[in-house]
Amino acid sequence: MADELAWDLVLKRNSIERLKKEKHPLHIVQELPQLIERGYEEISEEDVVRLQWYGLYHDKPKIGYFMMRIKIANGILAPNQLRTIGKISTNYGRSYGELSTRQNIQLHWIRLEHLPAIFQTLARNGLTTVGGCGDNVRNITGCPVTGISDEELFDARPIVEAAAKFFYGNPDYSDLPRKHKITIAACPHQCNAPDIHCIALLGAIYNGREGFAVRIGGGLSTVPRIARDMNVFVEKENAIEVLRAIIDVWQASLKYRMSRVKARLKFMVDDIGAEKYRELVEAELGRTLESYPAPAPTSESDHLGIHSQKQEGLNYIGFPVHLGWMQGEQMMAIADLVESFGGDIRLTRQQNFVVTGVPTNRVDEIVGAVEAIGFSLKVNRLRGSSIACTGSPLCNYAVSLTKPQLGDIIEHLENTFGKDAEGIKINLDGCPHACTHHWVGDIGLQGTTLRERGTSGEKLEGYDIYLRGGLGRDAAIGQPLIRRVHFNQVHLYVERLVRAYLNERQEGERFKMFCDRRTDAELISIASDRPLEQVIAETQKRVERREKSDD
Repeated sequence: MADELAWDLVLKRNSIERLKKEKHPLHIVQELPQLIERGYEEISEEDVVRLQWYGLYHDKPKIGYFMMRIKIANGILAPNQLRTIGKISTNYGRSYGELSTRQNIQLHWIRLEHLPAIFQTLARNGLTTVGGCGDNVRNITGCPVTGISDEELFDARPIVEAAAKFFYGNPDYSDLPRKHKITIAACPHQCNAPDIHCIALLGAIYNGREGFAVRIGGGLSTVPRIARDMNVFVEKENAIEVLRAIIDVWQASLKYRMSRVKARLKFMVDDIGAEKYRELVEAELGRTLESYPAPAPTSESDHLGIHSQKQEGLNYIGFPVHLGWMQGEQMMAIADLVESFGGDIRLTRQQNFVVTGVPTNRVDEIVGAVEAIGFSLKVNRLRGSSIACTGSPLCNYAVSLTKPQLGDIIEHLENTFGKDAEGIKINLDGCPHACTHHWVGDIGLQGTTLRERGTSGEKLEGYDIYLRGGLGRDAAIGQPLIRRVHFNQVHLYVERLVRAYLNERQEGERFKMFCDRRTDAELISIASDRPLEQVIAETQKRVERREKSDD
């Protein structure tokens, strides 16, 4: 009776839980013929939400086009799979494609009537959109060079593939309280960002056995958290079982279905702590897990450039993809090229790609051929380290331009500093959802609107600037230090911060370390080009006003 009453309250408070109870979103695909016949304008908003379970969101404006997110476990694609996506993009999506921070590919301008043909084509080639959005296990990410890097502890591909096979489209894990993000890798650099995942399995070797340490409760959006250490060791053979138990503990609690804003796993870890969560997982499993602290990363790596594989005579080459944009024709051309030497394509969380299996005697040829397609190794590495979300005009949540704005900022830094600016990571989001992780970039930018209006009363775009964030060795949530910078001034604010870093950094000092040893007022003064005394005085006035209002 208590559970029934609790579910009554959940359904009363949470409209998404109601629509899932009324009709499971995975069943919406069976109604596609009827939805197409009725036409886009007649589809209920509830059914549009259910389409998220097939990787679909409204494109902006809402006039019948969709963004489609194709899930690619570990970001690994055979040439025929990338070619397939390229053809779909060309035939149905204006040849537009985006590489995402979850090693997916996103297409736009997809129409409802084209979905049956697209879904059939994807399925024939071992691809899916199922669970690309909605309350599912999202795309499972990993190190893009797993299985070929001579630095990894072991090849984690079989575990990622097994997890994807189990969770993708599984009805038992397609009605979660909210989306759920898993990453699995044995990369010593931890290039897959375990710090910001709901569950991260980190490769470890303990007493001669290959397995994983576990971190839980990471995530960004409006309430960012760095993942906490569960302090356990899990042998490879038990990884799926433990993943299931961690998720089951969370999804069984109706407390985290009451409100969408408090539904993610990180909130449960906030409430009870990682140690208590471990106890609940052990109870779910019916056994005690071995204790083992999560390892720290050894260094950073974006896997760009030319590298020898552990397979003799072969190499992998990481190419920067400026702004994460990849046209359908480019996908097909890359697929044809990689197929010629029997390699594959790996997508990275930095919105770049890696081609693998390149024979040593063809490296120069392949680098030149990829450059001719549009992706050069000769560009400034800022183009591979800086990322932006979809943003305006396609995303309904964005309040600012993202990719074009980031492009302008990068070009300005290139013209101002040249190669000296390489290594800086700029993460630009168009809204608080943090799809491109503005909380943890060296310089994070989040779109906002200014208080003032334009000459015709129109809203003006601006950006909040976040500093002191980072991943890996520098894992920390950034702080929004500078608010509402006008869109045509933000490149100058970024320039001043980079200039100060380049001029004043200490030996071996990374950008976050530079920011950490400067005060808030000093960083604001640098970025805004205002006297430090003025910034301090303004800050003190704000503090006094807050204290007065609190009284």
